Amino acid sequence: MIKLPRPLINELLMQAQRNAGEEICGLIGAREGEASTVYPVPNGLHDPQRFVMDEAGQIAAFKAMREAGETLFAIYHSHPGAAAYPSATDLAESAYPDAYYLIISLNTKGVLEMRGFRLRGEGVEELEVGLSSY
Repeated sequence: MIKLPRPLINELLMQAQRNAGEEICGLIGAREGEASTVYPVPNGLHDPQRFVMDEAGQIAAFKAMREAGETLFAIYHSHPGAAAYPSATDLAESAYPDAYYLIISLNTKGVLEMRGFRLRGEGVEELEVGLSSY
């Protein structure tokens, strides 16, 4: 199970809603294994069907995470017009096998959906997303 604090979940869902015209993306840092901070990274493609994290934004996010004493917990992005499930591109471009991957879908008739995964090579393992007590 991927446990996330409610304020963090709310922040991710609001980002996806505010930017419904393109995929949002970013990183989530953790302290002592608990998700703690959202680091939004601009989508360098500004595309509703694909994302590539802006290189400078990604470097800045990892630097801020390191300076805060955090480790990479998850990578997130949205699918404005598709299901919250990894695409073939998501699988091919996944580069952090130890991180969780969170996908937020806006394609559920007004209801946002967020699902969590481990992506390893061609393998997709879905994990339940729940609230942490933090």
